Amino acid sequence: MALLYNNKRRVVITGIGLVTPLGVGIEVNWEALLAGRSGIRTITKFDITDFPVKIAGEVTGFDVQQFIDKKEARKMDLFVHYAIAAADLAIKDAGIDLSRLEGEGTGVYVGSGIGGLGSIEETHRVLLEKGPSRVSPYFIIQTIINEAAAHISIRYKARGPNMSNVTACSTGAHAIGESFRMIQFGLADRMITGGAEAPITPLSLAGFSSMKALSERNNEPEKASRPFDAQRDGFVMSEGAGVVLLEELNSALRRGAKIYAEVTGYGLNGDAYHMTAPSPDGDGATRVMKLAIDEAGISPADIQYINAHGTSTPYNDRVETLAIKSLFGDAAKRVAISSTKSMTGHLLGAAGGVEAGITALTIDRQVLPPTINYEFSDPDCDLDYVPNKPRAAQVIYALTNSFGFGGTNASILLKKFEG
Repeated sequence: MALLYNNKRRVVITGIGLVTPLGVGIEVNWEALLAGRSGIRTITKFDITDFPVKIAGEVTGFDVQQFIDKKEARKMDLFVHYAIAAADLAIKDAGIDLSRLEGEGTGVYVGSGIGGLGSIEETHRVLLEKGPSRVSPYFIIQTIINEAAAHISIRYKARGPNMSNVTACSTGAHAIGESFRMIQFGLADRMITGGAEAPITPLSLAGFSSMKALSERNNEPEKASRPFDAQRDGFVMSEGAGVVLLEELNSALRRGAKIYAEVTGYGLNGDAYHMTAPSPDGDGATRVMKLAIDEAGISPADIQYINAHGTSTPYNDRVETLAIKSLFGDAAKRVAISSTKSMTGHLLGAAGGVEAGITALTIDRQVLPPTINYEFSDPDCDLDYVPNKPRAAQVIYALTNSFGFGGTNASILLKKFEG
């Protein structure tokens, strides 16, 4: 089904905020990506003795008091801390006068796949050990997923559209795509948008471990996330946030904003196949990329780079490769593909926000981040995954893919801004 819109407004990315296992901020993340440095380590947040999986991508060096008053921070879950920090970083990076954010012209759309699970686990412990009278009055607002968007909205007096979504690992990408639509159709002039996640908790780790979804390469944490490699054995769970500031083009130009990239296409759809596995023929992934490409009025051959979903699970990587081949045909061998999850791990609902920011940086800086830990070729994954080392390249158009449990898919098409 083709989507035809008249008089759509153009939308650009003018600010990027990253909080990941690689660090806090653009430059520390970009330097780590180009160095091929992994952020995966042995878990330190809780006792992992009885867990079969002992590794994750923890955010280190994060000082919440740089972003939030200590007293206020105690009322929030960690995923909200990360969301606020990423939003602050994106807004500062955009160099926008804070007065411009006030009012109905600015919206906030920040989602999470799991939300305040850490607060739920801790409060349940308090309930069992100390009784209901000791449950915090802030418990409910710590756990609800829309609290991240709410706090950001209140912080910046942004009174435009205010939304949160929960679409598993596609959450961040869907939030950005839907924010793109809101600006296109005049519902907002700018959107603070992306995803945040703090899933490294005992219950979450146990649940994903029981699904056999996670890598058990405990003795080599830095090598555990290895998308498209023949010895991949599962994804590595990570935490953090990725937020971008989207602006209507003329608004950005009037204030002389730096433009990282233009958003020119967005696709979303469903596999309608299985709760955890993608459609084996890659149908959903193929169609969602085509939707984004068709909206931009280009062909797959015009794409130079794909930031792949690339989770490092045996099934997902094979199916995403198949989908790219199905849509791109002969051009599949010429397009560069990398999974930055090889370094960040999988930030679940925050992944799409982080990877949209990374893709915008790729276009802006004309350097492709690598897929690290690509050591053993898989005959089912035989495309150009930019193995192990970054590469200078001319990138005009780039896709970033996110696919979630339940078959919920998103693809965002970014373009080098050319006026």
